[in-house]
Amino acid sequence: MDRTERILDLVALLLDAQAPVSWGEIREAFPDEYSGSQDAAERKFERDKAELLELGLPITWTPATDEHLEGYVIDKSAYYLPELALAPAELAVLYAAGSAVLTSGAFPGREDLAHALRKISFFADGQLPPPKVRLELSELTGSRELPARLEALWGAINAKKWVDLEYFSPFSAQVTHRRVDPYGLALRRGMWTLVGWCHLRGAVRSFHVHRVRALTVNASKPRSADFQLPAAFSLDEYVAAWPWQHRFHPPTEVTVELRGELAPLAASLFGVTAPVSNERSTFTLSVTDLEGLVGYVLSQGPDARLLAPESAVQALRAAATGVLDAHRSSP
Repeated sequence: MDRTERILDLVALLLDAQAPVSWGEIREAFPDEYSGSQDAAERKFERDKAELLELGLPITWTPATDEHLEGYVIDKSAYYLPELALAPAELAVLYAAGSAVLTSGAFPGREDLAHALRKISFFADGQLPPPKVRLELSELTGSRELPARLEALWGAINAKKWVDLEYFSPFSAQVTHRRVDPYGLALRRGMWTLVGWCHLRGAVRSFHVHRVRALTVNASKPRSADFQLPAAFSLDEYVAAWPWQHRFHPPTEVTVELRGELAPLAASLFGVTAPVSNERSTFTLSVTDLEGLVGYVLSQGPDARLLAPESAVQALRAAATGVLDAHRSSP
């Protein structure tokens, strides 16, 4: 019997017991596993018990009382989750969302999600009602290797194991070797981003998963964590929500103006609130990727402009001129 099987059987023994299980009863239930001298058997059991506690299983020793003898117990009230009561419409929405994710082609934890969907389907009382929502996720950005790499990263994140990456940088047009402690994954606009501690740079860095050319998870000591997630870590601080928030440069304050029909759309287009006066709205953004902002503003048409600083105005003018020249030279 391997260690995993022994621990699962130990949990089953304690959960099925109607009274505390003594050390002697445990040895009788596992004669081959806790054999040998008393000290060796106890040390082996203590290691198993420590692993159960690390997994969050509330195993405790209880002294003898008038009702029962001393022994080990697992608090069932702390072990079992309370029953989750969801309305049929809520189950239908969850099932639709999960099914859309599974068919997207790449998503971490696919097996866990598929297992959860089977549970939803099984425990639903009869046919699930139509969810009144339709979800179709287009194929996510990446290569054929993306699903396998997301699964590997998902496992490394949960087990807190470092990964070795062969990572392509579009700026240097080179592939570099990185050892990374993976902290988390984020999906933004169809692109998966890994955030973690880069041993090469000595700092937290973001990596687009579709640029990973090769990935290896540390297989040494699989039950031991290689790192601890910083308590203050937040994915939102490292994964840009908007094109101008990629941390390529120090932050710069850039003034944006929207006119005409775009004037009241500052919140939906740029995520800020700005008053509208004379069919114009003006607001300031903290920009760490001016190139990203320039491209985004150009995509909004002639009613979106940059007013300051002058370097931003010139960058927008140069980009617009480049687009115009490209069209002039087209057949």
